[in-house]
Amino acid sequence: MRMAFILFDGMTTLDFFGFFDPVTRLSLYKDRLKEEVAWDLCGIQEEVTDDRGLTIKVKKIRPDLAEYDLIFVPGGYATRKLRYDEDFIGWLQTAKDSAMKVSVCTGSLLFGAAGWLKELRATSNPSAYELLAPYCGEVVPSRIVRDGNVITGGGVAASLDVGLFLVELFSCEDTASAIQKSMDYPYYQPGKTNVDYTVI
Repeated sequence: MRMAFILFDGMTTLDFFGFFDPVTRLSLYKDRLKEEVAWDLCGIQEEVTDDRGLTIKVKKIRPDLAEYDLIFVPGGYATRKLRYDEDFIGWLQTAKDSAMKVSVCTGSLLFGAAGWLKELRATSNPSAYELLAPYCGEVVPSRIVRDGNVITGGGVAASLDVGLFLVELFSCEDTASAIQKSMDYPYYQPGKTNVDYTVI
């Protein structure tokens, strides 16, 4: 399972790290996985600066995202403008055939701009529901929404729940529980319905 974490200037870093932390801990549970996990930090430049001034180095510059099994896109206020950036969205669209697409917060606006949410149900940060509505079939006010191979998460801290949901999806309830315990995060409920809408 090759994962691409999409980073950009003005993103909200908790959107990224909240998902990154539990999902990359899967590498500690290789015996419970169908396939090994690997990941790259991807972007259109060598460094990105988040919405609070934190700078992160990017490993892969403009890779062909079709090479990845999963792409993850965080949110941040910058997505409101970035969704109109033809260069960035054009690069993002190279992931159109990726097996799974995951976003948190207003990252779903970028999915919408890429044309991936047509007729699907999706969610975002509650402050952006009106912005998301023109891109998708229905906005669902939930922390996690899965519609086919597209998973969208709610605002910022929902990134932890989305990450643990993916852990459970790729492994099992026991792995999600173990990672949840190691993170001291008590709110996710492995084995229970954490997703308001699912079409597989």
